[in-house]
Amino acid sequence: MAIGCKIVKDFKRPDQKLVERFRDMPVANIDDNMGRIAAVDTAIEPVGKGQLLGTAFTVRVPQGDNLMFHAAMDLAQPGDVIVIDAGGFTDRAIFGELMATYCKVRGIRGIICDGAIRDKNGLASMEDFPVYARSATPNGPYKNGPGEINVPVVIGGKVVRPGDIVVGDDDGIVIIDPAIADEIADATIAVEKKESDIMKHILEDGTYIRPWVDDKLDEIGCEVL
Repeated sequence: MAIGCKIVKDFKRPDQKLVERFRDMPVANIDDNMGRIAAVDTAIEPVGKGQLLGTAFTVRVPQGDNLMFHAAMDLAQPGDVIVIDAGGFTDRAIFGELMATYCKVRGIRGIICDGAIRDKNGLASMEDFPVYARSATPNGPYKNGPGEINVPVVIGGKVVRPGDIVVGDDDGIVIIDPAIADEIADATIAVEKKESDIMKHILEDGTYIRPWVDDKLDEIGCEVL
């Protein structure tokens, strides 16, 4: 047995209707309903624009090596998001525009890399294919392995398991366990309704009613002169 070298070809994916509940939901609102501590490290930044939404297909690679990502591109299914744990190593790119384009053609929804990319301008110009990464560098990858596919990985300080729901936008990324996804979606819809009502009052009558502010100031004994 080769330790640290394993490919799991398939895993249980959530129902697509469950994934689609998060379509166009702001990540900030989702995170508010996940204890406000669910977002991955802010150093993993979006390249380009648009919502990232899909099912996590996880890859772990050694620093600066993309052999297992090459294997993953042929195994991932339409609707998956390839999530690459590259150990946060930023001196050698794991992929660029060529590999990302192949993923897009295969129906993959996007890529997250806790590591480096290259061809940043090309990736940023791709339509409907969000990419997130920790850095960009022209240095290309090795292709020696080992690595693992579809095992739990760590991305920006958060554990990601195959089949988790991935949601990303310009603010960042959250990872959602399908077992609690309906609960999170319901709560987020309620937050969006509340914020819509607040915005309506701000725009129409110039009010932003927040009685809790005065209550909190009283609680902490703030002196008002």
